[in-house]
Formats: sequence, C-alpha cells, structure tokens
Amino acid sequence: MFRRVVRASKFRHVFGQALKNDQCYDDIRVSRVTWDSSFCAVNPKFVAIIIEASGGGAFLVLPLLKTGRIDKAYPTVCGHTGPVLDIDWCPHNDHVIASGSEDCTVMVWQIPENGLVTPLAEPVVVLEGHSKRVGIVTWHPTARNVLMSAGCDNLIIIWNVGTGEAMIQLEDMHPDVIFSACWSRNGALICTACKDKNIRVIDPRKEKIVAEKDKAHDGARPMRAIFLADGNIFTTGFSRMSERQLALWNPKSMEEPISVHELDTSNGVLLPFYDADTNIVYLCGKGDSSIRYFEITDEAPFVHYLNTFSSKEPQRGMGYMPKRGLDVNKCEIARFYKLHERKCEPIIMTVPRKVWKLEELLREVKSLRDLVTLQDRRIAKLEDQMSKVAI
Repeated sequence: MFRRVVRASKFRHVFGQALKNDQCYDDIRVSRVTWDSSFCAVNPKFVAIIIEASGGGAFLVLPLLKTGRIDKAYPTVCGHTGPVLDIDWCPHNDHVIASGSEDCTVMVWQIPENGLVTPLAEPVVVLEGHSKRVGIVTWHPTARNVLMSAGCDNLIIIWNVGTGEAMIQLEDMHPDVIFSACWSRNGALICTACKDKNIRVIDPRKEKIVAEKDKAHDGARPMRAIFLADGNIFTTGFSRMSERQLALWNPKSMEEPISVHELDTSNGVLLPFYDADTNIVYLCGKGDSSIRYFEITDEAPFVHYLNTFSSKEPQRGMGYMPKRGLDVNKCEIARFYKLHERKCEPIIMTVPRKVWKLEELLREVKSLRDLVTLQDRRIAKLEDQMSKVAI
C-alpha cells in the first residue's frame, strides 16, 4: 500500500530573501511607542512608517522607489498632537491613508501624486468620537469610504469618511482594551480580540455578537484574530505557561478549536498576515528576527508549517504589500517591509519555479534568426566562389 510521506504542496519550498542595502530605506527613526502595532503600511505606490516625533505624532510617506538614506528634513505627515499608533492605506485609493493617535482622533490624509514635498499638517477629514487613544484603524475591504476604528475606550466606531460622521458605534461589547479588529473578506462581519481573553464575531449592521469564545488563549499577553477566506478565524496568543500559540476556529462552533499549535516561549506578540490567494499565514513576532509561514488546508492538522525566514536583526514592526503590488514575473507571492531601529528593509517571498518569460523566448528566436541569416550569407558566398572556380 502506497503511503505518502511528504505532504504535497505548491508552497513547500517558498523562500524569503532580503533586498540589498541600496534598495532599503535608511536613517529612519522608527517609533518607540509601546503599542503592539505593525508601525508600517504599504501599497503599490508608497510605504508609510510611524516615526519618533517631538511635540506630537508623525509618520513618513515615501514613494517605493525612493530608497537609500532618507534626509532628516524629509517632510512628514504631522497633524496629530499625540503619538501615532496605527496607520492603514485605503484599498480603493492608493493616495489616501488613515491614522489613529493618542490624541483620541482618527485623521484621513490625501497624499500627492509624487509624494510629499512639504510637511502635511492638514488632513482631509478629522474623525472625533473616541474618548481615549485610538489604537486600531482599518478600511472596509469592499465598501468605499468606510473606515473602522477601535480605541482604548473599548469602543468600535464605523465611519463614513465622505461625510465625516459615525455610522455605527459598537458600545458595551468589550469590557476591556481591544487588541485587534479585523473585517471578514466581504466586510459583512468583524472579528475582535479583547484583553478579557475573548474572541468575538460581530455583525455591525445588526449591532450584535453572533459568536463568542471565552479564554481562546489562557495567557495574559495580547492576542490577535483574523478572518480567513473560508470564514474560519485564525488567532495567535499565549498559553498559561507563556508559550506562544496559534489556533484555528470555526465561528459556527467555537466550543473547541479546529487546531492548536504551540510555537515557543518568546514574549513577542505574533502579528499574523494572511494571503487569501495562497492560503498562507505569515507570523511576524515583535522583537523576533524571523518570519514563520504556515499553509491552511482542509486536511488535518489543518495548519501546516512550511518554513522560516531568519535574519540577524530583530524587527520593530512589519508592513505587508497587497497582492497587486507584487512582481509576479519573478514568482513573488509576498513582500514584507521589515522595520529595524533605523532602517526599513524589504523582504520578498518567492516560489521557485522554472518560468519561460516571453522576452526570453523572443530573444532566443531572434538569435536563431540571426544565425540562419548568417548561414545563408555564408552559403551564398560559397556558391559565388564555386561559380567563379567553375568558369
């Protein structure tokens, strides 16, 4: 009887590669705020990084091609009066970015076509409604001008950015600080992780909790929860013994997890980044120097470890490029922007494949044609010489 020893997967040999120094962004003072945010947001045109700023909060917005050393006088987005805690690019407009801050406001900014020339202090709209600092901002994946914010006042607000008004306020659902909030793939539901160790699935239109799991992870340190493409929920957290865990849940039946895995005993919070096209989850731990990646399948144990990208420097934060910003001709399936203490370093994830590119084929055809033409000329020259000898 045939027994498959190695699980078949297209992504078993995915490998990460850091770009060279001249393709990094150097001399950036990355924020030291003690909030478990990624501190970086990326889209196909710009990379935004939360930085240290005196007298308020600021973040850099750099065109992707502006690599190398960044001048200390480079203009910033500096309208907040407190440190910026989270930023997120609009998925429907690459020039619009939202930011949440300790000054209890959410601001939406319009970035010029070629990036900033002067400091930007005037937002397009200021969203005021939180009574404590705003630690999470995330755009709706399918509806334009819809933004969700979550603050340390345990309140989630869904905004209409076009009018600057709050459409929905989800109050009295979280008794403590909200660690993470994530839209489902179609934007119909919201999944949150709270300091009370509960995972909640909320229907924002009905303003009610449709599923809840208490003590999803027993540890006291922050959790993260994200929706997968099939509607399941992937969480990262800590066990009672402070071991880092990851788990998979079915929101229709949350009594027991589909799968639970323990990783190690590090105390860095695991930030999950999910690729819905390949069903791969990348885990980037704060303070770690590695990126682990797992494939989610329908076969037990459901969460399959693929590999680990390791480097020397620990990461302060991480930006994740949307799929439309990748170079698919180079078999690139993911790209991260890793924040060091004074640098931002792009890391590309590649699937090794033998890819015949059209340009290579055309070059080969052209070289063959040139060879044939050369041979024809030689034959013609020999025939001419033979005819002269015959005469």
